[in-house]
Amino acid sequence: MMNTLVQAQRAGSAEAPRTDPIALIPVLAAVAHPFLLMLFHGFVGPPGTEPSTLACLGASLTLLLCVALPFLGIAIACRPDLPASLRRLAYTTVIAPTLFVFVGVVQGMFRSPVPDAWLWCLLWLVVAAVAVLFARNPDDHIASAGTARWRVAHGVSAAVICLFILFHIGNHLAGLLGPQTHAAVMNIGRSVYRMKVVEPLLAALFLFQVASGLRLAWRWSATPQGFFRTFQVASGIYLAVFCVGHMNSVFINARTILLIPTDWTFAVGGPTGLIHDPWNIRLAPHYALGVFFVLSHLLSGLRVVLLAHGGEQRSLNRIWLVGVLASAAIAVAIIAGMGGVRL
Repeated sequence: MMNTLVQAQRAGSAEAPRTDPIALIPVLAAVAHPFLLMLFHGFVGPPGTEPSTLACLGASLTLLLCVALPFLGIAIACRPDLPASLRRLAYTTVIAPTLFVFVGVVQGMFRSPVPDAWLWCLLWLVVAAVAVLFARNPDDHIASAGTARWRVAHGVSAAVICLFILFHIGNHLAGLLGPQTHAAVMNIGRSVYRMKVVEPLLAALFLFQVASGLRLAWRWSATPQGFFRTFQVASGIYLAVFCVGHMNSVFINARTILLIPTDWTFAVGGPTGLIHDPWNIRLAPHYALGVFFVLSHLLSGLRVVLLAHGGEQRSLNRIWLVGVLASAAIAVAIIAGMGGVRL
């Protein structure tokens, strides 16, 4: 009788929702994101301000915290003991820097009187509450099989648009040489990717990448994954939101509503720029992480393909690490150029 009661209690506790407070830490970091950006603006001041050395140090550390936010979500998502809903919550926090830009653009499109920060806090409160509500035992996983065809289609589509992505990143690197050089390189590319046949096809491929990537991410996020797969899934989720938000900013907000050119001035938040404008500063982590994640996500996919074809795991892991460090360096260089650094 006693054994039966103990077994029943264990079974009941296994079925009961489990909420690990540590899993909510990335949510608190996500909530803090806009307030960190406000603190950054407090350090650097409005256009024309010459911040002190101490203020520059404070601003740098603050911006570094904003950029580091997604990696906290990745670290929590790697934990093998989380219920599926809390693991997905950790993955969701990775998108905070790009989602905050998306929210701000949509707020502006609809002329919403609600401050971004208020809406942001409410959004994360709802997301966290839903995740906790649906938290389940780590052993109750949703099946993650049946992804082979989607993986192949996703990879083939990525290979097609890879040329555009690499050109686009190279184009932004040209910003280090000045807006005129950036414009010259961009005009060469636009003569191809803005052709009436090419542009809608390219947009469709990106939307397919978003849809197929989110499908794969939903399946894989149901179960614990190793670090490399977790990083690949997290970076893909970030890119999905980044892509949708970027297409909304360019195609709908800029080219349809505002009727403005999507040139260098548009990219750097002109005329005030990225650094001294309280709204535009959100673009810095948004762009930096976008560049970093798109390159490292491609590297992660390439690593998987090479492993499947007999590549040596230790060597591929080292190549991946070097590639990720190079991706970070490229992202820093692009943001430096957008912030006014010139070679």
